[in-house]
Amino acid sequence: MGFGYMGKILRVNLTDGSTSSFDVDPAMAQNYIGGAGFITRFLYDELPAKIDPMGPDNKLIFMTGPVTGTRFPTSGRWVVGAKSPLTGLLTTATSSGFWGVELKKTGYDGIIFEGKSDKPVYLELTDEGAAIKDASDLWGKDSYETQEALKEKLGKKRTRIACIGKAGEKLAPLACVMNDEGRAAGRGGLGAVMGSKNLKAIACLGTGKIEVLADEFLVMMTKEVVKGVEADPFAQFFTKWGTAFSMDMSWAAGDVPTKNWQQGTWGDGDSYVKIGGARMAKEILKPHAGACYNCPIRCARWVEIPDGRFKYEGPGPEYETLGSFGSMLLIDDLKAVAWMGELCNKAGLDTISAGCTLAWATEAFEKGAITKADTGGVELGWGNVEGALAMVEQMCRVEGFGALLAQGSRTASQKIGKGSEEYAIQVKGLEVPMHDPRCYFSLAVNYATGPRGACHVQGGSYTVELAVINPEAGLTYKQGRHDKKGKGRAAKVSQDMANVLNSLSICMFAGMAMPPSAMGILLGITAGLPHSSPTIQQVGERLTNLQRAFACREGISKKDDTLPKRLLTPLPDGGAAGKAADLEFQLQEYYALRGWNENGIPTRERLTWLGLPEIADHLGV
Repeated sequence: MGFGYMGKILRVNLTDGSTSSFDVDPAMAQNYIGGAGFITRFLYDELPAKIDPMGPDNKLIFMTGPVTGTRFPTSGRWVVGAKSPLTGLLTTATSSGFWGVELKKTGYDGIIFEGKSDKPVYLELTDEGAAIKDASDLWGKDSYETQEALKEKLGKKRTRIACIGKAGEKLAPLACVMNDEGRAAGRGGLGAVMGSKNLKAIACLGTGKIEVLADEFLVMMTKEVVKGVEADPFAQFFTKWGTAFSMDMSWAAGDVPTKNWQQGTWGDGDSYVKIGGARMAKEILKPHAGACYNCPIRCARWVEIPDGRFKYEGPGPEYETLGSFGSMLLIDDLKAVAWMGELCNKAGLDTISAGCTLAWATEAFEKGAITKADTGGVELGWGNVEGALAMVEQMCRVEGFGALLAQGSRTASQKIGKGSEEYAIQVKGLEVPMHDPRCYFSLAVNYATGPRGACHVQGGSYTVELAVINPEAGLTYKQGRHDKKGKGRAAKVSQDMANVLNSLSICMFAGMAMPPSAMGILLGITAGLPHSSPTIQQVGERLTNLQRAFACREGISKKDDTLPKRLLTPLPDGGAAGKAADLEFQLQEYYALRGWNENGIPTRERLTWLGLPEIADHLGV
């Protein structure tokens, strides 16, 4: 593996402190590419069914792709995966920044952690090799403090660090993995898996060169992508206002979840604007060289609140954070929302799940399912900044009632009961992100069948309803957002193509409209593994089916491919008022395209076509 890949994967046994490495298998690279693809295959092969996600048998895998660290735009991305403590499913989460590039420069494409250390440790990875070191002095520090302390300790400011904060240390199922200050591999509780292994951080500093097969062609392709970004109005919106501009753009259509998904409007819309990207740019945005590695879009925000109780300078909130702590709670104080996001970044807590779970608690409080006796005297209410902030602080410390909320809305609602399960808006344990399937119908089947639970990025099907068509992949026309037919195809293709992007590994903002043939060319000129359009699509489908097979092994079937009742009930007002998807119709359409049976299980015929006959044997189909 001389191009694109460094050619080696590190295996770290935290139980006995040993490290070893093995070569990247060329056949695996051809069939699974890297990144999320490698993680999916390793986890399926190496994890027995029904293991405890927080036990030593779970494995935590960090992986880059063959495009990571090249000159291609947005190539700073990396992926982490394990069996999720939040959902019990195979879960991958992506992040960006510079950490993944630095990992590759140390000579490895990825790291597989297994077992559990008997004390806090971190892994130092350099050109000289891998060393497991004591992290007792780092335990208890937040994610920012950890990164700064390790850089000072190692004496190299260029060292890049992925780590957990206090939420991961305390095994909160909403904990995430943080890197490069405020970058997060956010969803699915993988920070808790890291904490369960007593692994505080991974520090990388290398000087290795990432070679590609045909750099002159990569230069040409890169120029074309940059030209496309410069001509794309959506990309320019993100450059100017960040993903936060989705708040300004989307509320009128009824896409922004409001009051725990109960409303389609918030006043006359001015409250959405108060926490949107344009207002952020005007009031708290600070110029900062904070873009991810090699990214022409530069959507990351850096903000400064110079005084007052929310005083801070650092990474600003993305759209999902603005929705989960803003519109979901009816809080239109931009500084308060930004501060709650900052607290979560420091603690290493997924802001989507944290805000959604807090919205569940607020509704449960309103309806009497929980009281001040449960919350430790904290009064929760819509638009109540004080109550929300107090509870976020508890969640970040994993203390008091916040410790229950840090387990996610499914677990919290099951423990509280009293009918509160009805307004825990989650799918398979993962809280639903900030795009409403009543606004974009394809999201209904996309969320219901998503490999890690409800997810808008591992299958951004709503982009098809926003005119991002991909004829080569079978998405030949802009779908009406409330069309009945075609949503199964939109979800299937989007999920498959997201798997390819996360295996290469590049950002969806650069790749969402990329035809499969271009992905194949990119893989060919970087790694010397050319793919045609059909074979690239087959890779994506292979991964989706392998992820589904893992889920089936854990007991998942059609009975679980559903949505909360609230999301199948029309909104009373707003741009999507009176609309709700026919999920049963969508599932039938989706299963037929997938080649799954009526119970949502992949068939032997489809698995064999994908080169996975052994998986059919495992599933007994």
